[in-house]
Amino acid sequence: MNTDILISNITNPTLLFFLLGVIAATVKSDLEIPASSSRFISLYLLFSIGFRGGEELAHSGITKEVAVTLAAAIVLAMLVPMYSFFILKRKLAVPDAGAVAAAYGSVSAVTFVAAATFLEGRQIAYGGHMVAAMALMEAPAIIIGVLLIRRYDKEAGSTTSMKGVLHDAFTNGSVLMIMGSLLIGIISDEKQAKGIEPFTSDIFKGFLAVFLLEMGMVAARRFKAFRHYGWFVTVFALLMPLFNGCITAWASGMLHMQEGNRLMLSVLAASASYIAVPAAMRLAAPKADPGLYIPMALGVTFPLNITIGLPLYWGLVQMT
Repeated sequence: MNTDILISNITNPTLLFFLLGVIAATVKSDLEIPASSSRFISLYLLFSIGFRGGEELAHSGITKEVAVTLAAAIVLAMLVPMYSFFILKRKLAVPDAGAVAAAYGSVSAVTFVAAATFLEGRQIAYGGHMVAAMALMEAPAIIIGVLLIRRYDKEAGSTTSMKGVLHDAFTNGSVLMIMGSLLIGIISDEKQAKGIEPFTSDIFKGFLAVFLLEMGMVAARRFKAFRHYGWFVTVFALLMPLFNGCITAWASGMLHMQEGNRLMLSVLAASASYIAVPAAMRLAAPKADPGLYIPMALGVTFPLNITIGLPLYWGLVQMT
């Protein structure tokens, strides 16, 4: 791994704001982002990446690489929760194992945005269809996680409505926003879309920095909540994303994808959801502890990916 890339990534202003948030929470500062503002920024980021991805997809069309990438994304979203569940089930209760497995099979939109910023800083292009790949990975991971819980937890199997789970997975605010924005980006008139370009592009990184400041504070607070689960969950939250990301970075070379797209797919495989999956698991697995799977995804895996993961996956992409 190129140390220059690692240093450049660590000194990225958006990441430094994340670290500032961690410090603020650690020293118990009264620094706070209003909940309404945080929610707005989250929706804005999803809107922006969805809309821009839709525009890019409209320009590129459905090529062989697009189809292969989308298929690979769906396969990853189904495979990762399967093997993750059986590893986790050795130490965790079935509902907890299923919820964590679903989180690691699903994706983090903010990690995706960080990867996009990483590539843009190096003037490396990636396809707009990667946004579609990200959106398509949410529901399969949730469904696989729920099916595994229903299969191995008899009580959960008798009380959980799959129809309700599917509805929650597809109508979750983050999924609906990014899918809707993607579709609007595809069908929008190109000249008319130029009118909102300053909003969709120019201020994006500033909003991302503020959002990561909030994420840093949240991550630091929630990280303490699952210490009593012991070393196993921490090691899993560190090693599983690195394994998923590295394997995908290597294997994607066989699919003849562009380097930028390979990195984005690797990041999607490595990231873990802390927005869509928790919302779905409240309905599907009420016995699962949110104080476990949310801190694992947000407090451990997210900072790991945006500091060490990105340059590591990029190094592997360039080597293979």
